[in-house]
Amino acid sequence: MTKQNLLRLNIQHFAQTIERDNVTGYEAKDGCIRDKQRQLILQDVMQNSRIMQLGVYEEMNSKEKKFEYFAQGPGAYWVNETEKIQTSKPTMLQVTMTAKKLGVILPVSREYLHYKLADFFEQMQPKIAEAFYKKFDEAGILGVNNPFAQSIQKSVTDEGNIVTGDITFDNILAVEDKLYDNDVEPNAWVSKTQNHTALRNAQKIENGVAQSLYDRANGTIDGITTVNLKSGNMPKGTLFAGNFDHLRYGIPYNINYQISEDAQLSTITNEDGSPVNLFEQEMVALRATMDVGLMIIKDSSFAKLQPTATTTTTTTTA
Repeated sequence: MTKQNLLRLNIQHFAQTIERDNVTGYEAKDGCIRDKQRQLILQDVMQNSRIMQLGVYEEMNSKEKKFEYFAQGPGAYWVNETEKIQTSKPTMLQVTMTAKKLGVILPVSREYLHYKLADFFEQMQPKIAEAFYKKFDEAGILGVNNPFAQSIQKSVTDEGNIVTGDITFDNILAVEDKLYDNDVEPNAWVSKTQNHTALRNAQKIENGVAQSLYDRANGTIDGITTVNLKSGNMPKGTLFAGNFDHLRYGIPYNINYQISEDAQLSTITNEDGSPVNLFEQEMVALRATMDVGLMIIKDSSFAKLQPTATTTTTTTTA
């Protein structure tokens, strides 16, 4: 290939890139979100998702990933002089993590389509990210509308690692004891903002001195990192504790999107109860989808404190 032809190809490629960067929402109504916007959205999701903040990331290049983990390591033995040292084999288990598609539809005013594509996604980024991380956390932690075979709620239910009662000094320790009895060292608590008052009041008087397990300034319960879950589906008075090294997640594919001007949205209604009709109401809707995987490799790694009046149900849907 001549130098002139190579230069012509480079110019054509550059022109296509410039054109793509300057198109509006009207001109590019579907496709993959470009790397820069995708990274910003994923960064927002990963910073705010409690699962992604506390769990361990597993690289995924397809819908499924198989990996091994140490269920039990090799042992050591006392030996006398000249005696043979015994050998033991570590126990390895293989698990499969499967990704599920997570989608969100966001209706916006029609004027958004006049934005350049990069500006459009810059405006939509926080809305897309919030919808993704809230839905993922509710599924993986609370078991609400959960497409996965596992959730923290399911693990604590299956293992019987649930303490029922108010947020008190003794009940917090009882939740930790559920984990210590299984040789699990908790590294995080999941709470919610509405629990702050109860946590501050969870004290024990010893020798006339009030002792507290909650340190709001450092965000810890009994010296263990504590994060707040943003979900109306988590009842006030609920706490989860666990070793989140045993929770894995992955993101195998890019984020895809499609923009529609004429759909009728069945899951969103107007004030009068009628479904939102984009064409009639001169609106547009962005549908964004991403794939996420979730795997809990040790059910006994989690425990829960739930209020007395709470009836726990685990919901699993496709």
